[in-house]
Amino acid sequence: MARRSRRQRIPQEPVTAEIESLSHDGRGIARIEGKTVFVDGALAGEKVNFQYSRVHKKYDEARTVEVLSGADDRVAAKCQHFSICGGCSLMHMSPEAQLAHKQATLAEHFTHFGNLNPEQWLAPLTGPLWGYRRKARLGVKYVAKKEQVLVGFREKSSPYIAMLEQCEVLDPRVGHRLTDLASLIAGLEAYNRIAQIEVAMDDEHVALVFRNLDALSETDKNALIRFGQSNNLWIYQQPGGPDTVSLLWPESAQLSYAPEAGLNLQFDPSDFTQVNAGINEKMIQRAMNLLDVQADDRILDLFCGLGNFTLPLARRVNEVVGVEGDAALVQHAKNNAQLNGLKNAEFELADLTQTELKDYPWAEKGFNKILLDPPRSGAFEVLHQLAALGAERLVYVSCNPATLARDAGELVNQHGYIMEAAGIMDMFPHTTHVESIAVFTKKR
Repeated sequence: MARRSRRQRIPQEPVTAEIESLSHDGRGIARIEGKTVFVDGALAGEKVNFQYSRVHKKYDEARTVEVLSGADDRVAAKCQHFSICGGCSLMHMSPEAQLAHKQATLAEHFTHFGNLNPEQWLAPLTGPLWGYRRKARLGVKYVAKKEQVLVGFREKSSPYIAMLEQCEVLDPRVGHRLTDLASLIAGLEAYNRIAQIEVAMDDEHVALVFRNLDALSETDKNALIRFGQSNNLWIYQQPGGPDTVSLLWPESAQLSYAPEAGLNLQFDPSDFTQVNAGINEKMIQRAMNLLDVQADDRILDLFCGLGNFTLPLARRVNEVVGVEGDAALVQHAKNNAQLNGLKNAEFELADLTQTELKDYPWAEKGFNKILLDPPRSGAFEVLHQLAALGAERLVYVSCNPATLARDAGELVNQHGYIMEAAGIMDMFPHTTHVESIAVFTKKR
């Protein structure tokens, strides 16, 4: 019989250490007797007392209990829940230092994965620091021991929902109503059968989708409706998958946003949209500039979603084809093109990991420029197809610096592109999430 491994004992006494640097996930890095310790709540250059939280074979984890000598870029966290909630990791760092850390993270990934450096670093795109987040998924949990419903994000390094009163990065229309939402759910017959709340907003409206594990009683439906009426919130239920989302109140509702002046894009609460409206507008304009859009361009917009980039492009170029792997999003994009009277935007359903680009009739004319905004996994599997088009210019919008760097290395080292410029976009202030953009041109 195999012998069970013995769990390593966690030291109980606080330890004093110098913090050498900051990890990509925002934790201070210390060395204790040659072993790396990741210290939550510590910044580079600080001297702190920390308490071990987990012990591993190759590294340990800890949390700061006292800052003995603070870094120049340390600031007081605005949120009272910063030490507990896992939603934000950098709120104790000045906004300027956060930007520097994120750009350094992107640069390190470029060096590590592709031995690359952009010819030019773009100035970071910045926007509001507080109340910026318009999309979120709030966890809901009834804690039997406390006889209490919790609504919010998970605790740091924990599967448990943190006990939150409010969130400073969520739009205050929801961020300052977390206790109200918890009280609402606690009063339902299904108080222990609500799993999460999907939040989606536009400039004027807030939609809340309650994920109910069982069918709601009429009493509970009425309670949710009254809450929506009294707080000017749109209320939806979701008893199953995304296709089961249905509106409880009002009788009809439609979320929409303007990616730029004169455009209106409609979306459903469960659709993917950018969380930060201000940064999204700046990002679209930067993408246009980097693409150097001209009236006679034929542009491919890959992973186009609702048409966030496609429709602004359609107002400036001869023709743009948006490609997306989600059928519902393709239909929404087509509807948005029609709504805005844009007839030169074509939207196609395709999974280029399964079918070659050259096999689609809409690709036969080719494209002289490409924009792509892939998911976190990146676009490595389709890069050879894009390179075969011979597009003179390619703009890559990324939510994961590691996969952007990997794909950039492939474009530069294997497909004859030059990385002209790259930079970060602060889509998620106070978090370690790095949104970035890069432009590549074909070698001549």
